[in-house]
Amino acid sequence: MFSIPMRYLKYLFILLLPLGLLGCGGSSGNGDGGAPASYVPPGEKDDYYLFYSGGHSGQVFVAGLPSLREIQTVPVFTPSPGHGYGFSKKSKEMMGEYRWGDVHHPGLSKTDGVYDGRWLFVNDNANNRVARISLRDFKTKQILGPIPNSMGNHGSSFVTPNTEYLLVATRFSVPLPKGRHAPIETYQENFNGIVSGLKVDQETGEMSVGWQVKTPPFNWDLGSTGKGPSDGWAFWTSYNTEMAHDSLEINASQRDRDYAAFVNWERAEEVVQNNDIDTRNGVPLIDPANHKGVMYFVPVSKSPHGIDASPSGRWIVASGKLQPTTTVFDFEQFQTAIENEDFQGEFRGVPIVNYDSVVEGEVPVGQGPLHTQYDGEGNAYTSLFIESAVAKWSLPPWDEETQQDMSQAVTDKISVQYNIGHLLIPGSDTKEPYGDWLVAMNKLKKDRGLSVGPEMPETSQLINISGEEMEMIEEDYTPPEPHFAQAVPADVIDPIEVYKQENNDHPEARWNPENTGVTRSGDQVTVHMISKRSQYYPDKVEVQQGDEVTFHLTNIEQVSDMIHGFGIAEHNMNAVVSPGETKTFSITADKAGVYPFYCTNFCSALHQEMQGYLEVKPR
Repeated sequence: MFSIPMRYLKYLFILLLPLGLLGCGGSSGNGDGGAPASYVPPGEKDDYYLFYSGGHSGQVFVAGLPSLREIQTVPVFTPSPGHGYGFSKKSKEMMGEYRWGDVHHPGLSKTDGVYDGRWLFVNDNANNRVARISLRDFKTKQILGPIPNSMGNHGSSFVTPNTEYLLVATRFSVPLPKGRHAPIETYQENFNGIVSGLKVDQETGEMSVGWQVKTPPFNWDLGSTGKGPSDGWAFWTSYNTEMAHDSLEINASQRDRDYAAFVNWERAEEVVQNNDIDTRNGVPLIDPANHKGVMYFVPVSKSPHGIDASPSGRWIVASGKLQPTTTVFDFEQFQTAIENEDFQGEFRGVPIVNYDSVVEGEVPVGQGPLHTQYDGEGNAYTSLFIESAVAKWSLPPWDEETQQDMSQAVTDKISVQYNIGHLLIPGSDTKEPYGDWLVAMNKLKKDRGLSVGPEMPETSQLINISGEEMEMIEEDYTPPEPHFAQAVPADVIDPIEVYKQENNDHPEARWNPENTGVTRSGDQVTVHMISKRSQYYPDKVEVQQGDEVTFHLTNIEQVSDMIHGFGIAEHNMNAVVSPGETKTFSITADKAGVYPFYCTNFCSALHQEMQGYLEVKPR
């Protein structure tokens, strides 16, 4: 008689158990047939592009939403052999002398306060740079920096409603002009922070430093840009208003409150245009004490992190890590306070707005509030780092009963895993959020999934916020270390799939074998080469030892996804060339011998046959 081993019966029981539960009225998710609401079947596409900052990887991770499946890595500040990035002449020049970056806060380009699908901007906290990624081909097009007078570009990259500027602020303060030495013990006297306005060309996206505002040596943290009534303004939180220079865990947490900076960037632009402003390292540097209306300080909860403008632009929400409340400021009351000069003093010539005159309420959301996002339906969602939870609460206006007991503004709370940092609702920083999903970005994996040793990934958890109560749907893992993310509906972005031949403006591009070949000028050798399934032209390159060899490689394919690689054995070279693209890269042929080159990206049934040889003759 046929028998089934017990171990197989156990597996069969596990497989059939969910079906039995469903038959008894149970559910494994929100989708049809028991599938979770986040399920995207094979062959179908996600609703959103999700862009994670890659932290100290220096890259951007692209995933789909709601599936959370990773789609692509966009290399930005760090070489990526899999993309041939950091090997071509152009990418090497963009990266400059730094071979890594620390990406914290991606920002999508906007038109009229909503995402327009053109560009993604990301910051480099380590080396004071900002990069622009084109969303037509998901490739880095420009790296700007190090930004003059700036150190620790953390409060970045915050995009104004029509992408006029990226507004960035320093995490660290240094003596100005940058490069000048002063003893750290003279921190209060000789160190300063900076807020920078990086101007963006509306046609090309090209970034340049427009102006800067000098600040006290506070540590600027997170920011956001205004909209509606607050259009023309930007907001940052700060910690270390004590201006301590050592043991910040203790010395930067002494005051009951820190300050937020409310910066009128339109006024800063006007000051530079209409006044003879001193420059530092070639950049107009505004002292807000000498130019009224550029900057104001507003007291905030102790050790704040996030500050976020609501979709209407009226409510500015800030959270203090060491206080269990989130503070809501009324921008309209802020403007009234400025008009009435309703100040509670000044700091280094910058007015401090009367807190009681501008605060609408303090919402007791829970322990360790960090960041707030909005669903566009009058609800706010705040991450609670210490509590490992997300709190949902109602934005003003509040009824009288809620004003008397602000805990009534909190309408729901959900636990997450573990120590949540940022959270994301698609479009939260626009005037029209897409309020269906929330992604919780949790800092510690903590016993979730299989162990991979001491260095763990991080968890992203998907929460359905389309109903009255939040519902946990799905989780996935990301490489270290996403800090923030943004998401845009898939139909807003229109990516190309090939570079059309007629649009290739590389001066060294070649399109047929007759125009390829090897030329020499002294010890400089130039190779014009094409690649196509499944051959290089030429497939033999003959040089002499010590030659500098420059390759101009054109992939003449005009078919989607037909990428060709170009790796040279033992020469630290791997180019990846997309269909219709030309890339330039160079090597020094310092070792005599014969070295194969081959296609490193699978391209056809004869992929293995796609190879050639570099012959290096000894001198």
